[in-house]
Order: sequence, then structure tokens, then C-alpha cells
Amino acid sequence: MPLELSHALISTPPHEPAPGPAVACDVAASAAVLDLMPIAAAIVIQRSGELEFAAVNRLFRKAGFGSVAADSSMARLLGPQLRRFFASDQTHVEIEWQFGDEVDCRYFRVSFARRSTVPGVDRALVSLIDQTAEFRTEQSLRREMMTDSLTGLCNRSGFSDAIEGAIQPGAAAKYAVLAINLERFSRVNACMGGLAGDELLISVARRLKGALRGRDVLARLNGDEFAVLMTAQGGAADAFQVAKRIRCALASPFRLSDFEIRVDCAIGIAFGSDDDGDGEDLVRNAQFALKRSKQSGRTETYHARAFDVARKQFGMETGLRRAIESEALTLHFQPICDLATGRIVSFEALARWTDEQGVCLSPDAFIPVAEESGLIVPLGRWAMDEAVRTLAAWNDAAGKPCDVRIAVNLSAIQLQRDQIPSMVRAALDRHGVSSNQLTLELTESAIGTDPDHVARIMTALKDMGATLAMDDFGTGYSNLAHLQRLPIDLLKIDRSFVSGMLADRDKLAIVRAILSLASALGMTTIAEGVEALDLAQRLAALGCTQGQGFLFGRPLDRDRAYRLMAERNA
Repeated sequence: MPLELSHALISTPPHEPAPGPAVACDVAASAAVLDLMPIAAAIVIQRSGELEFAAVNRLFRKAGFGSVAADSSMARLLGPQLRRFFASDQTHVEIEWQFGDEVDCRYFRVSFARRSTVPGVDRALVSLIDQTAEFRTEQSLRREMMTDSLTGLCNRSGFSDAIEGAIQPGAAAKYAVLAINLERFSRVNACMGGLAGDELLISVARRLKGALRGRDVLARLNGDEFAVLMTAQGGAADAFQVAKRIRCALASPFRLSDFEIRVDCAIGIAFGSDDDGDGEDLVRNAQFALKRSKQSGRTETYHARAFDVARKQFGMETGLRRAIESEALTLHFQPICDLATGRIVSFEALARWTDEQGVCLSPDAFIPVAEESGLIVPLGRWAMDEAVRTLAAWNDAAGKPCDVRIAVNLSAIQLQRDQIPSMVRAALDRHGVSSNQLTLELTESAIGTDPDHVARIMTALKDMGATLAMDDFGTGYSNLAHLQRLPIDLLKIDRSFVSGMLADRDKLAIVRAILSLASALGMTTIAEGVEALDLAQRLAALGCTQGQGFLFGRPLDRDRAYRLMAERNA
């Protein structure tokens, strides 16, 4: 409605005349103009603190607000706001108004307007825009956005809202979030199809709902992951009791087509209170505990220290990625000596990383992070290239190929994800180094992950002319049949057996057995962790060929390693 029209409707002289024919005509004219308006509207007058309707339009009456202020629900419910408006110096106010009971509630945007605030003039135009349809549509859309379409449970967004609604600062309530992940669900999807997977999720949701208390909130976060929000005034005991009921509910097999399928679950629990702030942190903490539960096979709770370790690893991953990209890592070389002559026969290449804070990190610290994040592939490629580059530099310095090899470690992840033979061949060709100067070390666990695939890689490397070594022998679960058919040249006896061998008869017996096995298979042996002369002499007497440890030298940079080799082998 134009502002001039609203002003005209509510305009009045400072001192209203007694009711008469002119005033009656003015009211009738105002009512006629009001009827032209497309929204419910009324002219309200305040006399001696009482509200009266000077005029109302048809839509106002149709909305159920009547034509007499004393009988109108609008005047009764909005009366306090109108009186405050008349007492103020404002000429226009808008408010949101909810009218009716919960089942049949209606929503309006209400506007109070008057032309001036002249004393004695208490007349205003009240207009009401019905927004019920829009509000209900918005509620319906929001409900759909917050609900999982398959199970009818809350989705991730709805669950976050439920947590935020439950947390009331100052209430001193305690809460727990349980994150639940189904095991073997991916196999059901792969073997029986998506429809069977959906049917299983619906059945699981019903069972979980039946295992919970009435006030607990169940949600499906994504895929086969569910979550529960519960009050835990009894502390951890309450949460573990609910977790136990959940496991019991899933214990009975599910019937899918002609199959009965048992589904187990992993459960992670995080505890919080009203003072903890962001409820989304509870979900994240529970999911962190869930990850540990998948590994341990039991219900796990969130511990801040474990989370701090994980955050530190993520930070290390970021720094390691930058270090690889900027070639900020270095290789150090630890000598491996012939126990009979003391000559250096090879060096093991060991990565070293000094991070941006100046802290020097050993491979034990960052290699696991590299393997978990997938950075082991570019890291392994860099290490291979750097080792071969070092061999080329040593050959140039000696004026001929050096009579030593460099050993480079290959991880299980690298064996699965990279094209090892072509990567090794490219590094050798790039720097003009012969393959007989290179030793490639694989651990027992790496070989056991996929023996056939690893056997093909090892055969290709052996055909290339490289030497192959099994690292940390005795700590894994080697199949002797695999050991016999793989083209392994060297067995490295793990330091856990070598250290303290002279004082431990069991360790001595294990070392004897490994040496006998290697001799029977025609393999050379290297003892790790040799730190004393009497230990080296005992190993040589038992038939061990080579030794590695602080007795022979610590890991050195490229130049110092070359000088040590030149001195020892002169």
C-alpha cells in the first residue's frame, strides 16, 4: 500500500470532534479504502487506555479477528504491543506474531503505522500479512533436509541440531554421543545389491530404535554409520549399558532374501556437558573413538591425548608433504660390514627429515604417517632416486664403480601402489648406475600381504640384476614355502634377537636356527643391532656373514659415508 494512502487512513486532527455525521462519513470512507487492501487491516484507536476499532476490512473479519476490539483476539493478544507503540515516539513497527494452538497455528507479520506522534493522537493502522503457508512450507523443507530419506531418522544436519537443542548452558547436564558403524555391510552391498543393503539399513534402524530409551535420539549420519545422543547422568556406565543393548539388538541374524546375515558393529563413545560448547565436537570425538573401536574390536571411548596424537600426525603429514615437494629431506647411510674382514660391503639408505621447527625426525616417526597418508609412494621414489644419485657420485669420485651396494627399503604400501620395476629401472638409467650396486629390502609383512604380486615384482627386480633382501626376519609370519621360492639373496636378522643374544639362551637358539635356515637356502645373512665386538665375534663364529650396527658406524651423510668407505676398504 502507498505510504500516502496509509497516512490518509490514519490522519486525524489533533482534537477529535464528538461523533457526528462528518466523523461517521470519515470512518465509512476509511473502511471503504481498507477493503481495497489485499491484506487484513484495521484502524485502531486508543481512548483512555482502551483500544477500539475505527474501521476494519473484509479480510480482517475473514481472518477471524472480528470488528469489535473488545471481542477481538487480535486486540487482546497484541494489545500490550499496541499500547507500547502508542506510548513510544515511533511511527512504524513490524513484529512476528504466532496465533493459535500448536496443531492449527497461524503465523503473521504484523505492522503498526501512524502518521505522526502528536500528543493526544492515538490512532494507528494495523496490517497483518498471513505467512502460514510459507512458514509451513519452510518447516516441511527443513524437516526433509534434516531427515534421512531411507530410514526416517535424523541425518547429520538434524543430529547436529538435536545436540545443539539439548545443550543448554547452565543446566549441568551430561551427554554422550555413540557413533556406530556396521561391519560387513560393504560385502552385503557388493554381493546382494543396493536394494538388499537398503533393506538391511532399515532393519538395523528399527532394532537400534528398539534398543534405546525413549528420550535418546537416533540418527543415520551416512552410509552404514549411525549415531545416538543420550543423557548420561550416570556417567560412563550409562553409555556402556546402551552400547551393550545395541550389540545385543544386532546379535540375531538378519533375514535377507534366502540368506541369514549376522551384522556386528563398532562403537565409539564421546562424553560432554553443557559447558563443552560446540556439539559438533562430540560427534567428531565419537567418530575418532569409533576408528579405534574398529581396530580393537571393543567399545572405545574418546581420550583427548589420543586425539592430540592424531592431530600431531595430521600436522606431520602436512609438513612431510611440503618437505617432499621441496626436496627438504636427506638420506643418511649406515655401513654394513663383512664380519670376517671388517670391510664395508654396503650401506643402508635411511631417510632423515628436519621439519620447519628445526626438529630432526627419524624414519620411525614419519614413515608410518607416510604409509597411512599415501605419501610413501612419492617418498619412496625420491629415496630411490637419491640413493642411485649417491652411487653415481661415489663412482665418479672413485673413477670407477665402487665395490659397495646401497640398500633401499620398499614398504608394503609402495609395493601395492607403485610400479616398482619400472621406477627402479628409470632411476638407474637416469644416473647411469648398474643394477648390481643396488639392494632392495622388503619386510616379512610386506611379502605376506600379497605373496603372488610381490613374487612377480621380486622376480622382475632379480632379472634386472638387483640384490634382494628380507628385512627384520623373524618378526613376521613368513611362509617357508614362499621363502623358498622367492629370489631372496640376503636375510637380515632382526635386532630384537641379536641384542642381548649372549646373555639369553632363547635368543641364541633363534639366531642359530635362522643361520641354519639361511645356509640351507644358500642365502647370505646380516645381523642387525651389532654394538659390541664380542657380539660380532660370536656371530661370525656361528656363521653369520655380515653385521650392521653402531659398532661399525652410525648413519652418515653422503660425503662422510664415502670417506669412511675409502678408509675402511683401502
